[in-house]
Amino acid sequence: MKYLSTRGDVTPRGFSDILLEGLAPDGGLYLPASYPRIDAATLARWRGLRYADLAFEILSLYIADIPAADLKRLCEATYTEAIFGTPQITPLKKLDDGLFLQALSNGPTLAFKDMAMQLLGHLFEYELARRGEELKILGPTSGDTGSAAESAMRGKRGVRVVILSPKGRMSPFQQAQMFSLTDANIHNIAIEGVFDDCQDIVKAVSNDLKFKRRYKIGTVNSINWARLLAQVVYYFAGYFHATKSNDEKVSFAVPSGNFGNICAGHVARRMGLPIHKLVLATNENDVLDEFFRTGTYRVRASAETHETSSPSMDISKASNFERFVFDLLGHDSAAAVRTRELFGAALARDGGFTLRPAEFAAAAGFGFVSGRSTHADRLATIRSTFERCGVMIDTHTADGLKVARAHQEAGVPMIVLETALAAKFAATIVEATGREPQRPAALRGIESLPKRYTVMAADARAVQRYIETHCAA
Repeated sequence: MKYLSTRGDVTPRGFSDILLEGLAPDGGLYLPASYPRIDAATLARWRGLRYADLAFEILSLYIADIPAADLKRLCEATYTEAIFGTPQITPLKKLDDGLFLQALSNGPTLAFKDMAMQLLGHLFEYELARRGEELKILGPTSGDTGSAAESAMRGKRGVRVVILSPKGRMSPFQQAQMFSLTDANIHNIAIEGVFDDCQDIVKAVSNDLKFKRRYKIGTVNSINWARLLAQVVYYFAGYFHATKSNDEKVSFAVPSGNFGNICAGHVARRMGLPIHKLVLATNENDVLDEFFRTGTYRVRASAETHETSSPSMDISKASNFERFVFDLLGHDSAAAVRTRELFGAALARDGGFTLRPAEFAAAAGFGFVSGRSTHADRLATIRSTFERCGVMIDTHTADGLKVARAHQEAGVPMIVLETALAAKFAATIVEATGREPQRPAALRGIESLPKRYTVMAADARAVQRYIETHCAA
């Protein structure tokens, strides 16, 4: 299996190379040269596997340069009951007839990002030790990626982590999960801006190839293909939990900001998983909903990016969306030329683009539908889910559930991906239900812990100077 860039760089690269690299040298995102297709016999064989074994089977299709025994050991070390609280790892919870919640948030930081990040921690440490190298991981977060990355990487040999977050735009719990860490290899920078500013800085630093290579900069958010690949596994697991035979179809509803989580579902569907619909749910920052309704991708400026009660989705530039558009346009050299034009020149010049009618018409074949949720919708969904089902959901999951209900079809199970536990967004949960959400004993009072972070303007060069000063050794 070799990987290519969405913008045309076809230099053959194996998985371990792109694991450490992040963005491609031409500014594009890596994708496999082709998606492996799963036949009926393989799908049947996978149905009864434990999660760690399923992860190994799927990852093996994309990873040819890590010995099978080593990859299996890494999967076994990651997906354990001790880390995720249940032997099923991602069990389903029935909410209504044909409507399920897939539990993805039982990991160390109470968010679905743990599902991939725990594996990435092991992969980074393994590959760096094999090469005798070190890596500085630079990542943006709108809330959950940062804490999941820091939890997975703290104390890992050969890894330093620098996470950029938008100052004052995460919940107090999210801030405390990151800023209270004192590990020497963990660095937090609060950027005076929004998530998109943080993401722009990471891309700017990654596109400075001289600096990137000198300081060995990698990425840990869903720009990194390995992160997205690990997320493909739970779509297969959810399908097997919700069905009895492989001739059934299911739909997945996914709260979406940066398009990484639902892009993993897109990959699973391309592999042959029987997914009927991929239901994309946004909050008030509805760039992606607008695209799937109109064919226009219109990036909002920082001042137009709403601060909402589902802050991890307060995003107006969806990085992983480039991967989907490349597939939509044909996943070939001509698609790379067009993708480079759209995500390079058109975005820089016009702040967005509109697909040609024939290009947008092809989107119907990829199974996507979309919808939007507001603060009032979140409150109503959280309240009704608690009253009717006795289940307390977080604000982002509420966005997914609200839009899922609008797209349910008789006879097709709808699986809503849980993105975080309610404890991470207590103020909104109390507003909706009048009750404080439960949290694990180890995380009680976390907001009162001392915090260690640096405030910085939205300036890529300033971040580079920080890396030079604090992470060069």
